[in-house]
Amino acid sequence: MDKVLIRQLRIDTVIGVYDWEKKIQQSLFLDLDMAWDIKQAAATDDYKFALCYETVSNRLTQLVTEHPIELIETVAERVAECLLTEFKVTWVKVVVMKPGAVPTAASVGVEIERSR
Repeated sequence: MDKVLIRQLRIDTVIGVYDWEKKIQQSLFLDLDMAWDIKQAAATDDYKFALCYETVSNRLTQLVTEHPIELIETVAERVAECLLTEFKVTWVKVVVMKPGAVPTAASVGVEIERSR
């Protein structure tokens, strides 16, 4: 399986369950592994057959920031659904990390895999 990867996509957004979190922006970091057949793009060297990293990154930033979200689990599911439906990837692994959420941990996070 070919994969397109995006690592450490930083999205600053309102995220959290506590009242104080709902008044500030915090950073989330996304790692994405997306199943994408790169053969045609590679053979033709033609951008129109590639999965555009910038388009994906911009869309996911918009998705995560358009409304406050309480749980990183919700972020992971929404991101996976968007990639499967809007970008037509057949499989995706989404890791969402929230640094500083636990004072004694560098970061906490969730990882999901979804397919269509």
